[in-house]
Amino acid sequence: MKSVEVVLARTLTIQMKMRLLALAHFQDGKSRTQISQFLKVSRTSVNKWVHVYLTEGLAGLQEKPRTGSTHIY
Repeated sequence: MKSVEVVLARTLTIQMKMRLLALAHFQDGKSRTQISQFLKVSRTSVNKWVHVYLTEGLAGLQEKPRTGSTHIY
């Protein structure tokens, strides 16, 4: 499994960077509450990201295709 830090350095979207940053803090031993306070996100989000990472690995954290039409500007 790739190191979270290696993937973080190559990630482009801010959403994925937040998830990977949360995981890096989790691997460093921080509590989920501490992580949510530091990143200013809900503890529910941190719990979800950690759970997905532990069950599916880094691939599970990738953006999923969304339903609906695409916006054309």
